[in-house]
Amino acid sequence: MTDMISSLPPVSAMMRECGLEPKKQFGQNFLFDLNLTGRIANSVPDIHDIPVVEVGPGPGGLTRAILLAGAPRVIAVEKDITTRPILSQIESASSGRLSVVYGDALRVNFAEFGLGRYAICANLPYNVGTELLIGWLQKIANGEPIASLTLMFQREVALRITSRPGDEHYGRLAVLTSLIADARILFDVPNTAFVPRPRVQSAVVQIIPNPAKIARLDDISKLEQITAKLFGQRRKMIRSIIPNVDWSVYGLTGTERAEVLSPETFALLAKNLI
Repeated sequence: MTDMISSLPPVSAMMRECGLEPKKQFGQNFLFDLNLTGRIANSVPDIHDIPVVEVGPGPGGLTRAILLAGAPRVIAVEKDITTRPILSQIESASSGRLSVVYGDALRVNFAEFGLGRYAICANLPYNVGTELLIGWLQKIANGEPIASLTLMFQREVALRITSRPGDEHYGRLAVLTSLIADARILFDVPNTAFVPRPRVQSAVVQIIPNPAKIARLDDISKLEQITAKLFGQRRKMIRSIIPNVDWSVYGLTGTERAEVLSPETFALLAKNLI
């Protein structure tokens, strides 16, 4: 099943043959390192037993690795139609396991693929990575059967996802993530691994939805509102942002700033103040 994928020419050779170049407007930075793409794909929990959605496959380096890791079905969502000549070759070599969908992942309804419970694995385009993650967290909170997310981000974004109260990078992304899932950085990725080479370092983050946390979450839209409100003026004391509140009810004085509030406190404030 993997022999035909293994026999394909190197990604770089296929790009040269098709005249494909990374496009800045799509935030494209391609991975050619087979050890790295293999490491990412093999980090997906239960990859042999679960369909995988990939966003932004580009010339298919990670796509190949996901197929070689044994995913029974892969849906690759790509906005750049100039990748079609390469992705169609991978699709043909996949023994029916790969389907490429051309469209904007921000607007694609993954539930329409009929996957049931599925995983997401992607080297996310830098320009939409955060927006995609927030959308997936919303879907998870609302019952979408996403089993895991194994995602490449800029390292600074990875720190924002996994940080804790009081940390330099702590903000609404960490609050939203931690109240829905368990997240950790799996490993760092140097900028030398990409073509073209970005100025920043990257990291692979794994996010596993936590049913117990989701069950305790009252309303994610309220949580988004309270985090946007308080982190939008993060240098101000919370009593200055939301006046006329008896903060002692929440074990607070009102002089705190958003960056020191725990995710659980945000959930409580969202439930009672929004």
